[in-house]
Amino acid sequence: MAQTMRSRPPVSLLATDGRSHPLQDTLVAVTVALGALAFVTAMFANLHLISSWAGLVGILTGAYGQYISVTTRERFPLILGMGASAIGFFLGMAHGGLFGGVVG
Repeated sequence: MAQTMRSRPPVSLLATDGRSHPLQDTLVAVTVALGALAFVTAMFANLHLISSWAGLVGILTGAYGQYISVTTRERFPLILGMGASAIGFFLGMAHGGLFGGVVG
């Protein structure tokens, strides 16, 4: 029986619709990087300024990335980055906040 063979498109890490999404890909990279930074620096109480600011900016970039995202492969790392950013933000706020020790 003759069947048609369809060639599969090349596997892309972030775009599954065959088009490039440079803004969304950039937001994914920034959100994941800020989430990792906020999460790691939140483990040290004296780095609360870095963790709280990186977490806040990571949450905002992730939220905007979710708003304009097109594919599920963009949304998944955005959620992971936003979660890590939120943990870093909340622990940074608990250790001293955004301006703790700088503004008296």
